[in-house]
Amino acid sequence: MKQARRYTQGTLAAVTFALLACVGMAHAEDKPARAAKPAKAAAAAVSDADMKKLIESSFTSKGPATVEGVLDRDAMQKACSDYPDRSKVPAAVARKIEAAEFKQIKYPADKQWLGDWKEGEKTAQNGRGMQFSDALGGVNGANCYACHQMTKAEISFGNIGPSLYQYGKLRGDSEAVLKYTWGKIWDSSAFAACSNMPRFGHKGILTEQQIRDVMALLLDPASPVNQ
Repeated sequence: MKQARRYTQGTLAAVTFALLACVGMAHAEDKPARAAKPAKAAAAAVSDADMKKLIESSFTSKGPATVEGVLDRDAMQKACSDYPDRSKVPAAVARKIEAAEFKQIKYPADKQWLGDWKEGEKTAQNGRGMQFSDALGGVNGANCYACHQMTKAEISFGNIGPSLYQYGKLRGDSEAVLKYTWGKIWDSSAFAACSNMPRFGHKGILTEQQIRDVMALLLDPASPVNQ
C-alpha cells in the first residue's frame, strides 16, 4: 500500500486544531462541572504567539522534520490556513494567491523539459522523504500514485487528484502543455489556490532533474502513462 504523503500546505492549521482539541479535553477533565469549549471556539481565543509556544513545547526536531518547518509559513500558507475547506477560498483571495505563486515558477533555463520516464516512475512510486525517520540530504519521492491514477497496470492509487492516465496522449506536447505541466509540478497553487498538491519545485521537494523525469513519465509517448 502506498504511504500517505506528509506535504500538506496547511500543516499549521491541522496541527493547531488537533492540539486545541486535546487542550479542550484536558480542560474539561480538570473542571467537570463546566462544558469544554469546542475546538473551533478555542482556536479563535488563542494567539499566534500562544500557538507558537504550544508547538515548540510539543514537538522535537529530528532529521529533516523540524519545528521550524512547521512554524515558518510563507505568505501562501498563512493565507490558506484561514480556509481549512479549500473549496471555500474567496475568489479574490484565490486570484491573489495564484498570481503571487505564478511569479515564483522557475522554468528550465535550457528548455530541456523531459528527462527519463523510467526514473520518473521511480520518483512517482517513492513515498519517502522529509519525515523524521529519513536521513538529512536524502532523495525525496513524489508519491504521485497516492493521489492520481497514472498507468493502467498500477492497481494501487488514490483519487484525491484527477487521473493522469494517458496525460500526454490526450494533450500532446505543445509548448503551452509543457509550460503548464512544469508549472503545475513546480507550484500547484499557481493554478489552484491552496491546492492539496505539494509545491514540489518551489519548496525544494524534488530536484529539477526529478521534475524533468516526472515530466517524461507524463509526456513521453513511450511511457506507460501514455499506453
